[in-house]
Amino acid sequence: MKMKNGSYNTEFLLIGLSQDPTVRIFLFVLLLIVYMLTLIGNISLITACVSDLRLHIPMYFFLGNLSLVDICFASVIVPNMMAQLHVRRRISFSGCAAQMYTSLFFGITECVLLAIMAYDRYVAITFPLHYTVIMRISICITLASCCWLCGSVIAFTGTFVTLRLPVCGSTINHFFCDSTALLKMACVDTYVTEMIIFCSGIFVLLIPCLFTAVSYIRIIITVVRIRSSKARFKVFSTCASHLIIVTIFYTTAIYMYMKPLSKNPENWDKLISVFYTVSPPMLNPIIYSLRNKDVKMALQNFFLSVRFKCASYFCSVVVIKMTMLK
Repeated sequence: MKMKNGSYNTEFLLIGLSQDPTVRIFLFVLLLIVYMLTLIGNISLITACVSDLRLHIPMYFFLGNLSLVDICFASVIVPNMMAQLHVRRRISFSGCAAQMYTSLFFGITECVLLAIMAYDRYVAITFPLHYTVIMRISICITLASCCWLCGSVIAFTGTFVTLRLPVCGSTINHFFCDSTALLKMACVDTYVTEMIIFCSGIFVLLIPCLFTAVSYIRIIITVVRIRSSKARFKVFSTCASHLIIVTIFYTTAIYMYMKPLSKNPENWDKLISVFYTVSPPMLNPIIYSLRNKDVKMALQNFFLSVRFKCASYFCSVVVIKMTMLK
């Protein structure tokens, strides 16, 4: 379908991260390692949260949701990045729409979920005696459901307003179908679309970011009043590690989706995109809970239980076979 000097394409060509053969091999190995660590870390965390009754509390409920989001987010982006390092990959219009929607969906869900988790930590540290009442299971389920619903609705809006525009050319200089990359290819004025995305960004990026910052500031104020220097150091180190990963995610996402379309080198935009699509899903389980003694104990008990069941099954099979031979 033609419109002015542009068209609605039926397929696109994704350039990927690099065209240098040596760099592509290095990137493929690096991405494979990162993706495996992402899956192992997040699956381990979900397993611990589900299998151990001691972890059936709000903090780990939200961490389980975060791990599920990270697995899905990484699986939408990273395998495609690795495939593009072998061959320049064409993607259909429907495939591009699906990839854009799912990446926005899981990214937005994570934005809101990180803010909810910051509030959960704030309540746990500031109001420990009322924590179970304030963060009861019905409230937790409602908050988590709002995160997923918010991600779904806003992702659909962003995908629709971007893909309705006619584009000049069919080559996307990116490693996935990102809305900012497609907006730069549009053959018509994108001001309205940019404003819609900007307003969405205020709701799902700036507000959660400010909410997270305020929550951690209140946490720090509370922790300063703790008399034990050892306890203060422990909480400060935990908050610092949380803030590092939250800062990486929010700042890079804000830079990509809330700045005006510019003439900055697209390779720079691709590099920035790597930080919020690849790094957080790998680092979240390490930063948030795999250093936690309760999680380690839950995983240890789970693997001991699995090993015991496997050994019992093996012994039963051996006994049955020996009985049949007699």
